[in-house]
Amino acid sequence: MTADAGTLVLDAQTDRLGYVTGHVGPNMQLRPVAGGRGWDADPAHVRPATSEERLAAIRERNRALNSASSGGVL
Repeated sequence: MTADAGTLVLDAQTDRLGYVTGHVGPNMQLRPVAGGRGWDADPAHVRPATSEERLAAIRERNRALNSASSGGVL
Protein backbone atom coordinates (compact mmCIF):
# COMPACT_ATOMS: atom_id res chain seq x y z
CA MET A 1 0.00 0.00 0.00
CA THR A 2 1.09 3.58 -0.59
CA ALA A 3 -0.35 6.54 1.29
CA ASP A 4 0.28 10.26 1.47
CA ALA A 5 1.58 11.94 4.59
CA GLY A 6 -1.24 12.62 7.03
CA THR A 7 -3.31 9.58 6.05
CA LEU A 8 -4.72 7.63 8.99
CA VAL A 9 -3.91 3.92 8.62
CA LEU A 10 -3.95 0.70 10.62
CA ASP A 11 -0.74 -1.28 10.98
CA ALA A 12 -2.13 -4.82 11.18
CA GLN A 13 1.16 -6.24 12.48
CA THR A 14 0.99 -4.12 15.62
CA ASP A 15 -2.79 -3.49 15.60
CA ARG A 16 -2.10 0.25 15.99
CA LEU A 17 -3.56 3.28 14.29
CA GLY A 18 -1.16 5.90 13.08
CA TYR A 19 -0.70 8.79 10.71
CA VAL A 20 1.69 8.35 7.80
CA THR A 21 4.62 10.72 8.18
CA GLY A 22 6.73 9.45 5.31
CA HIS A 23 8.45 6.59 3.55
CA VAL A 24 12.05 5.44 3.94
CA GLY A 25 13.25 2.54 1.86
CA PRO A 26 10.59 -0.16 1.82
CA ASN A 27 8.93 1.04 5.05
CA MET A 28 6.27 3.55 5.99
CA GLN A 29 6.86 5.79 8.98
CA LEU A 30 3.82 6.10 11.22
CA ARG A 31 3.10 8.37 14.19
CA PRO A 32 0.65 7.38 16.96
CA VAL A 33 -2.71 9.16 17.00
CA ALA A 34 -2.13 10.71 20.43
CA GLY A 35 1.48 11.62 19.67
CA GLY A 36 4.63 9.93 20.80
CA ARG A 37 7.36 7.91 19.20
CA GLY A 38 6.73 6.82 15.64
CA TRP A 39 7.46 3.42 14.16
CA ASP A 40 8.31 1.75 10.86
CA ALA A 41 5.61 -0.35 9.25
CA ASP A 42 5.68 -2.84 6.41
CA PRO A 43 3.32 -1.44 3.72
CA ALA A 44 2.11 -4.99 3.02
CA HIS A 45 0.47 -4.96 6.47
CA VAL A 46 -0.95 -1.43 6.37
CA ARG A 47 -4.45 -0.46 5.27
CA PRO A 48 -6.54 2.71 5.38
CA ALA A 49 -8.48 3.22 8.62
CA THR A 50 -12.20 2.46 8.57
CA SER A 51 -14.80 5.05 9.58
CA GLU A 52 -15.12 3.37 12.97
CA GLU A 53 -11.35 3.45 13.46
CA ARG A 54 -11.29 7.13 12.50
CA LEU A 55 -13.85 7.92 15.21
CA ALA A 56 -11.82 5.92 17.75
CA ALA A 57 -8.73 7.91 16.74
CA ILE A 58 -10.55 11.20 17.23
CA ARG A 59 -11.69 10.11 20.70
CA GLU A 60 -8.17 8.99 21.62
CA ARG A 61 -6.64 12.25 20.39
CA ASN A 62 -9.25 14.32 22.28
CA ARG A 63 -8.57 12.41 25.50
CA ALA A 64 -4.84 13.04 25.13
CA LEU A 65 -5.31 16.75 24.43
CA ASN A 66 -7.74 17.17 27.34
CA SER A 67 -5.37 15.36 29.68
CA ALA A 68 -2.44 17.51 28.59
CA SER A 69 -4.41 20.74 28.98
CA SER A 70 -5.41 19.85 32.54
CA GLY A 71 -1.87 19.01 33.62
CA GLY A 72 -2.21 15.27 33.09
CA VAL A 73 0.32 13.04 31.46
CA LEU A 74 -0.07 11.94 27.84
